[in-house]
Amino acid sequence: MPEQTDKGGRKAGDAKPANRSSLEEVHSTVPVPHSRAGFWAQWRAFVGPAILISVGYMDPGNWGTDLAGGAQFKYGLLWVVAVASFMAVILQVISARLGVATGRDLAQCCRDFYPSWTRWPNWISMEIAIGATDLAESLGSAVALNLLFHIPMAWAIIITAFDVLLLLAFQGLGMRLIEAVIAVFVLTIGVCYGIEIFGLAQTQPDFWEMGQALIQPGIHQTGMIVVAIGMIGATVMPHNLYLHSALVQTRKVERDDHSIRNAIRFNTIDSGVALTIAFFVNAAILVLAAMVFYGKQSVTVVGGQMVMFNPDSDWIRIAYLTLAPLLGTTAASTLFAVALLASGQSSTITGTLAGQVVMEGFIHLKVAPWMRRMITRTLAIIPTIIVVAITGERGTEKLLLLSQVILSLQLSFAVIPLVLFTGSRKTMGEFVNGPWLQGLAWFVAALIAGLNAWFLVMMLR
Repeated sequence: MPEQTDKGGRKAGDAKPANRSSLEEVHSTVPVPHSRAGFWAQWRAFVGPAILISVGYMDPGNWGTDLAGGAQFKYGLLWVVAVASFMAVILQVISARLGVATGRDLAQCCRDFYPSWTRWPNWISMEIAIGATDLAESLGSAVALNLLFHIPMAWAIIITAFDVLLLLAFQGLGMRLIEAVIAVFVLTIGVCYGIEIFGLAQTQPDFWEMGQALIQPGIHQTGMIVVAIGMIGATVMPHNLYLHSALVQTRKVERDDHSIRNAIRFNTIDSGVALTIAFFVNAAILVLAAMVFYGKQSVTVVGGQMVMFNPDSDWIRIAYLTLAPLLGTTAASTLFAVALLASGQSSTITGTLAGQVVMEGFIHLKVAPWMRRMITRTLAIIPTIIVVAITGERGTEKLLLLSQVILSLQLSFAVIPLVLFTGSRKTMGEFVNGPWLQGLAWFVAALIAGLNAWFLVMMLR
């Protein structure tokens, strides 16, 4: 079989790809043992990139859509969480595969293999998606500051613009420490919700009813379609596909075929484990929102205080009540706010890294991380402040859902190129997707495009 080369004359998987590496400050900074070392030694070295990616699947946008889904439709949209998580695993697996096999991230592949006129439209499209993501992060962090310190929402939103200082501090500590901090955050939230669902009688759901909701999907209630599309947009986010293909290159992998194949294997395991945990966290939030809020107009908390709500409530502001049975109202409120703030800040880190990847990959423009962060956050907080000024704090929930719908509509612009590249022997060489993986990838791409088309038709009607 003749060698497969790119337009620069290099074989797929060559040590020196045509482009300068994105995220140069962390590229190949994490050593990995020899490909014939033991399983656990290799796993420890490769685990991490998918954990950073999984934060994007548990950010304030996810929390908002999961809470709205459970509170309004009980378990009716649980199947959407499952389907979205399945799609996420497939897409992140092939995204990591692209980065390892080619030494390029998705943005660089788009620049190298597509006509030059596509670069700016693709870049602008992804910047819109990253802006929508950052909108969700700023809202989540602002709500957390409001709950913790009772700062007015408008001022809390402005304060979030300066989280660049935290970002720079984290980046200076190294990639492995960032991965460890975020892993602790994910584990803490997962353990709390797991204890509530399986350990407390008052919040234990009907597992039979949950099972029926998973195997009998349907969208039959008014408003379900918007929340469902928002869930998909909140779960499978386009910027994560670009970021993952760059983050896997933080590992210093030898460029022989055996080492590349081994790296693909361990990144696949990393993606599967991290996103499975993210699925259980999202499902737990939806289920507990259903248990606490669905069909009710109020909740009586410890001490006799009654919290009122209705279908138009800002669910993310009262979501701490889902932790109240385990921790008590005061502790639950504090922990939820801290977790929400940590979620927003963790997602801020990954969002800024993704912004660097698409900017450097598409148009070869490199700016200082603090400048990149301030530009993105400024564009995100302007509409947020306007909405809060006009509608008050209640408008944040609607804006949060809208940001996730925008993400969903942008998703195909990242998914289709990713599936095309990883299914191309010209791009991937011998590491091209197998028939089953490529078939699943095209199924996911078609499903996303179909759901978005359906949503647009429903909106026009």
